[in-house]
Amino acid sequence: MYNGELEVQAKRKALAVLHDEITHILNAARDLSSLTDSIIKGVNKETELSLVRMKNAGEEVENLRRKMTREISDTGSLMVYREDVLRTAYIIDDIAGYITGIAFRLSNIKITTLKKGKFDEDISELINMVVEAIFKLNEMARALSINPSSTIELAQEVQNIERKVDNSYRKVVIKALNEIPNTKDLFLVKDAVEGIEGMADKCQAASDSLTILALSM
Repeated sequence: MYNGELEVQAKRKALAVLHDEITHILNAARDLSSLTDSIIKGVNKETELSLVRMKNAGEEVENLRRKMTREISDTGSLMVYREDVLRTAYIIDDIAGYITGIAFRLSNIKITTLKKGKFDEDISELINMVVEAIFKLNEMARALSINPSSTIELAQEVQNIERKVDNSYRKVVIKALNEIPNTKDLFLVKDAVEGIEGMADKCQAASDSLTILALSM
């Protein structure tokens, strides 16, 4: 088999794993959105199920990232842009860490605190924006194998979402500082929204990395 054929196979396998990784992250982000709803409604069973699913998704993403690292290591120099693929995989892995961290903080905030200042609505809006950003990343990863040029167009949409998250995040932090008297809940809300903002930044970083990959193909 020619080296060119081997490179094409290696590329397809790497992109397939990368797409799987982002798909798991998307599902975990949707579970984070469901978690917020179940916390507000006081449905403990649903809350626990969402936490378990997010934990499992995080572990699966880590396993996929390790699998990709091994496969790219085995291909040696066949993939000229292997560093870009690995960089993207590690960024996606970081997003999983943000999801579990945010979930932990949200599950420890008093429901009365969230409802009183309508922080439940603020946080839900922020999370939904990040879910949309990850959905765009999923489309970008799929486009790499079909139409790399469209990946660049989708990157602009991720950037727009990241800016919206950043603006909303600042407003919610100021609101929390002014309206939450309980120090513990204040820190938890602040940390949760900072985590969401950080996750949006990681989505932007992943988008940039996917764009670099698209330009390399």
